[in-house]
Amino acid sequence: MPQEVVLVLFQIVVLILAFSVHECAHAWVAWRLGDPTAKMLGRITLNPIKHIDPFGSVIFPLIGLFYGGMLFGWAKPTPVTARNFKNYKRDDILVALAGPASNLISATVALILLIVLKHAIAGGDVAIETARYLAHRMPGISTENLPQLFPIALFLYYVILLNLLLFVFNLIPVPPLDGSHILRHFLPSRALQVYDRIGMFGMIILMLVGGSLIFRVFLNPLQATFDTLLLSL
Repeated sequence: MPQEVVLVLFQIVVLILAFSVHECAHAWVAWRLGDPTAKMLGRITLNPIKHIDPFGSVIFPLIGLFYGGMLFGWAKPTPVTARNFKNYKRDDILVALAGPASNLISATVALILLIVLKHAIAGGDVAIETARYLAHRMPGISTENLPQLFPIALFLYYVILLNLLLFVFNLIPVPPLDGSHILRHFLPSRALQVYDRIGMFGMIILMLVGGSLIFRVFLNPLQATFDTLLLSL
């Protein structure tokens, strides 16, 4: 099987898992704070079928793949009935933060596992370095004579990359992203009415105009920090 196909398959699996963890976290925190809506709909699960959005989880990632970028997208939003919360503002913010927090935790767990792998097996450092190069699409990287656990290293490194991407992306305060559910609680009523009307158009404008700048400013330093920890510890 061609190397590029293998890398795409790894990204697909990791992305679907990241979506599932993200939305499950929203649902679980909402349930713990008094809203059973998502729980009754079966969203407190890692089953990806419950979370997949046809456009955000399938079509949009395929568009990114077609243009040579990293697979990227979003899952079906977790339904929340905010009137069930005891403290509407606080609890709604906590539910919104739960998804990105789950992605950051997933990336951190993957980092720890890679550091353990690096020191626990012979050639672990080479396997991890090769995984980094492949994930960043550096040309001419050989995968010969690598440890048998190399696929695990590659999988875990993609867990870091894609979860950090989702972490930063979902905190952008543009509807319908999680960051917008936080910002809207601090807007005056007139501005809030306009803000809520933006809807999906805001995200389309973001991706066309300012998405790459935001990722360079926030995502790249975060990824560099994780890489530094991985290489130095």
